[in-house]
Amino acid sequence: MTLHSVEDTLAIGARLAQLVRAGDVIALSGPLGAGKTSIARGLLAALGLEEEAPSPSFAIVQPYDPPEVRLPVLHVDLYRIEDADEAEELGLEDARHDSLLIVEWPERLDDAFWQDALWLTLEPTPNGARCLTVRVPAAWKDRWLLT
Repeated sequence: MTLHSVEDTLAIGARLAQLVRAGDVIALSGPLGAGKTSIARGLLAALGLEEEAPSPSFAIVQPYDPPEVRLPVLHVDLYRIEDADEAEELGLEDARHDSLLIVEWPERLDDAFWQDALWLTLEPTPNGARCLTVRVPAAWKDRWLLT
């Protein structure tokens, strides 16, 4: 799928908000500036967040709870994580049971951690658009509507 604008990228996030539930993981992969945070912002806005979601680059984990959003969400940026031991301290495994995890830079952890994640990869194209590819796990097959 080709995303031609920031609005297209935000719209993908908004469409995802219609599908997500607590316990889901959305992995957002791609180079700096590819649009990962824009997808997260679109998703969070559609879940009810009124202000623009900040990038969690420095905080690493940005939590959102009802009534701010319709379900608990952790927006995670693993860019600055050097090894899996650091990520363990974030408590992501525990949060997976009752929160939606939106994870930027998931490749910083072993693929086994993300087996059930809806994996979205964004690649910039020479004309400024973004090419979106999606890996849909079994847990998402019955709800996947973006294809």
